[in-house]
Parts: sequence; C-alpha cells; structure tokens
Amino acid sequence: MTKMLVSIRDLTLRLPSGGRTLTVLDGVSLDVARGETVAVAGPSGSGKSTLLGLLAGLDTPTAGTITVAGVEVTRLGEAALARFRRDTLGYVFQSYHLIPTLTAAENVGVPLDLAGSAGAASRAAELLAGVGLAERAHHYPAQLSGGEQQRVALARAMALDPPLLLADEPTGNLDSATGAVIVDLLFALNRERGTTLLLVTHDAALAERADRVVSLRDGRIVGERRRASALVP
Repeated sequence: MTKMLVSIRDLTLRLPSGGRTLTVLDGVSLDVARGETVAVAGPSGSGKSTLLGLLAGLDTPTAGTITVAGVEVTRLGEAALARFRRDTLGYVFQSYHLIPTLTAAENVGVPLDLAGSAGAASRAAELLAGVGLAERAHHYPAQLSGGEQQRVALARAMALDPPLLLADEPTGNLDSATGAVIVDLLFALNRERGTTLLLVTHDAALAERADRVVSLRDGRIVGERRRASALVP
C-alpha cells in the first residue's frame, strides 16, 4: 500500500469573469500521506475551498491531475465519482449541509442507506454517541445549536469510515469554545482511526495543530511548514 494517499499535480482552474479569465488555482501541486493532518491556510479568495471541491470531484479543473487512493479523480465520470466520494472521503462543510426535514440520526444514516449498509440505524446511533449527541438523535437540525449541527455533520462524514476527511472551515460559524470541541473531535479521528485529515481554515490556532500547514495565496502555494513534533512521512 502506497504511503501517499493524495497526489495533486499542476492543478489549475480558470473561470470566465466579467469578460476576462479569472485564475482561481494556478499550478498547485501537493502530496498528503496516509494518516497525515494538513491545514490549508490563506486569505479569502486564495482558492482554499476550491481546492477541496476539486479534490472531492465537485468541480472540474482546467488542467492538472488529482489522484486519491490510487484513483485519478479527474478522469472519472459522474457514476464513478459518486462511488469514489462514497467509498473514499467524508466532507464537513462550514454551513453543515444537513437535510432540514430529517432528524440527526436520519441525517447520519443517509450515506449508510445509500451504500445499502446493514444495521444503518444502529450505526447512526453509535456515531452520534461518539460525538456526544446520543440524546439528540431524534431532533431536527432547526432544534440543534450550530455546534450540535456540526457534530452531526461530522458523524455523517465518518459514517462509512472513509480514509480521507475534508473539512472546509469547520469552525467558521462557531464560537471559540464550541469550535474547540469540533477541532478535538477531528484530531481524535486522526489519532484513533488513522483518518487522513485535510482542512481549510482561517484559524491560526487550528492550523497549528496539523502536522503541516500549507499557505495558499492568489491560487498558488506560497509556503509550507511542518509542526516540529510531527513525523516526516
């Protein structure tokens, strides 16, 4: 099994904007090892969230390649992309993206049901207990606080135990104390399950907890530093 889980090469995205061409990402190359935690930091508009969206196959790059767990994502059709997302990654959004008409347990159960997993209800209950929401399983998103909704979103992202977890500003809508709970849960997944974590954040304290911080500006990687105590992959 290769040590590298994610390999991005010369990734470029250009979009038309007001009669001109806007370069959102400009030749980004990045490797992420299995079990590593990597924070992508940079100002608004630097291309951080776009990078995650391309990695998840939610958008198509203008040029370059993305390989995750040996699969070249940029070559997949829609059906294969859906299978790739189901089997390989979990995605935590800043705005939670819960289905408002489903309870917390039902939201967590969605990927399990789509995958045809046996015992989806008991697995959803186990996942919610793992993020401290066992007693909120039958509440709807509107009945939950922002921090609780983000914990439901995290439980849903981990429902199928994916090797890669993407988190886009996971604490962006939360106060500092609630955000700290989410951060602890994210890094506990890495520590206890070996889940590879790639997160986008404006929060310098959160970024510094990662093994490596990659700085993005104007669509380009402009710096990279490794936490002193992190193991070199």
